[in-house]
Amino acid sequence: MTRTTTTTRRTLLTAAAAAALALTLTACGSDAMSGMDHGAAPSATGHEMSGDMPGMSHGPDGMAGMPGMAHSTDGLASEQGGYRLDGTLAGNEYRFTVTGPDGKVLTAYEPEQTKEMHFYAIRSDLSGFQHLHPTRSADGTWTAPLAALQPGDWRMYASFVPGAGSGKGAGLVLSRTAAVAGQSTPEPLPAAATTSTVDGYTVTVAGAPKAGAAGELTVTVARDGQPVTDLEPYLETYAHLTAFHAGDQAFAHLHPETKVTAQGGGPALSFHAELPKPGDWRLFLQFQTGGTLHTAALTLNVAA
Repeated sequence: MTRTTTTTRRTLLTAAAAAALALTLTACGSDAMSGMDHGAAPSATGHEMSGDMPGMSHGPDGMAGMPGMAHSTDGLASEQGGYRLDGTLAGNEYRFTVTGPDGKVLTAYEPEQTKEMHFYAIRSDLSGFQHLHPTRSADGTWTAPLAALQPGDWRMYASFVPGAGSGKGAGLVLSRTAAVAGQSTPEPLPAAATTSTVDGYTVTVAGAPKAGAAGELTVTVARDGQPVTDLEPYLETYAHLTAFHAGDQAFAHLHPETKVTAQGGGPALSFHAELPKPGDWRLFLQFQTGGTLHTAALTLNVAA
């Protein structure tokens, strides 16, 4: 093969490659050279270029998850994964519904810790904590009878597991704010502490969870300096622990790890803790003895 023939072939190959590249850039659009961002252009499967697989659903942060998988949430959104919370506060009664991805009021729920719905109310200064299990009518409307609410801004949380829709089986926490008329006087947040006393019981919390990381808290219950061993089951566990972040009222449920036995619970209880943000969190521990429910509260500082 002559040098001229070789040079000619190389020239033709280079030209062909350049033409192919030009066609590719034209098909992709003028933004192809800026990170290949195609906006909302549909893919070959008809889904947006978001990395989704068919059947995935989105929370408000755009994160995708498979059906049945719980979405990461701080409980501050009123809508997530296609489910929306709507409610009205009338006096000391909060009435609300959850609308599903199909646009219809949700009437199917799966029990979580024996209840279809866990409802929480707390004022913006993290005072006035209430944890209720409201009643649901046939049309899907929930009614939560609250104790007296002090004037100020409140947040109402609905924690539930849908029994229908694309998020069936995945735990969700949705919330909305509500204003109570009157002169509002914020209560200062109590300083961080490891102990709290309620109804003669002393609750001690040990552990140092870090923001955004899985950790463990150990709660010990005593009375008159003696360990308590007669804790009664409450919601399929010996204690229920929830937390709210100072400032934005982000919500977290700390899951119990101590198994219920026939002998009674205590004095030490373990909880799986995942607190997403650093700063002060107000913890509310609910436990039962002699048929009476007790609620202990303390402030926990979480490091970054």
